[in-house]
Amino acid sequence: MINYRNKIILLEDDVTLGYLLTEYLKMNAFEIFWAKNGTDCLKLLEQENFDLAILDVMLPDIDGFAMAQKINALYPDLAFLFLTARSLKIDVLKGFALGAVDYLKKPIDEEVLVVRIKALLSRLPGKPQINKVNDSYKLGDYDFNTLNQDLSYKDEKIPLTNRENQLLLYLVTHQNALCTHKEILTHLWGKNDYFNKKSLNVFITRLRKYFNKDLSIKIENVHNRGFVFKIDK
Repeated sequence: MINYRNKIILLEDDVTLGYLLTEYLKMNAFEIFWAKNGTDCLKLLEQENFDLAILDVMLPDIDGFAMAQKINALYPDLAFLFLTARSLKIDVLKGFALGAVDYLKKPIDEEVLVVRIKALLSRLPGKPQINKVNDSYKLGDYDFNTLNQDLSYKDEKIPLTNRENQLLLYLVTHQNALCTHKEILTHLWGKNDYFNKKSLNVFITRLRKYFNKDLSIKIENVHNRGFVFKIDK
């Protein structure tokens, strides 16, 4: 039995088509997040957990194939399909080679799209959870739940974004070891460059603030190399 509250992200720059698809999918009990460009899509992927991504190929800032590569690197468990006017055989083959679960050509009947999505979701395996050995960790006076994506301190719950959850899990599972910038960026961002390094530093600052009620928990900076997660207890 399919859960008809599946969460879907739609990447479509055509305002008219994006609106129509969003409204129609909502009418069919899907929870839809619509991104009009690649930048907004990446932000939404960081904030929410999705069951499926629907990607246009021709976009103003990044093509759908490049977005699929980012999804493969950052969210390998997220299924995606292409919905595009690009119908050449070489494009279809490229889409499937990137791991797409389907390649649909515009224009498409909305009812057909819904049927295809439901069929795809019914065949997808359950999402493997990050590090099935441990879904929760005791970190000093905090509890870290990777499934709920939150930190708990006494009666206070601190929600985490996807990226915060992934980064903290990476640090925790490498406790007391040096996690280099390159390792973290390659593993979580898919690319080791200056801009992603700046973003990483922002997330590290956020995590440090979350742990400010327990001074034994430290994310130490190793100059020009990376970070070490420690608990001095």
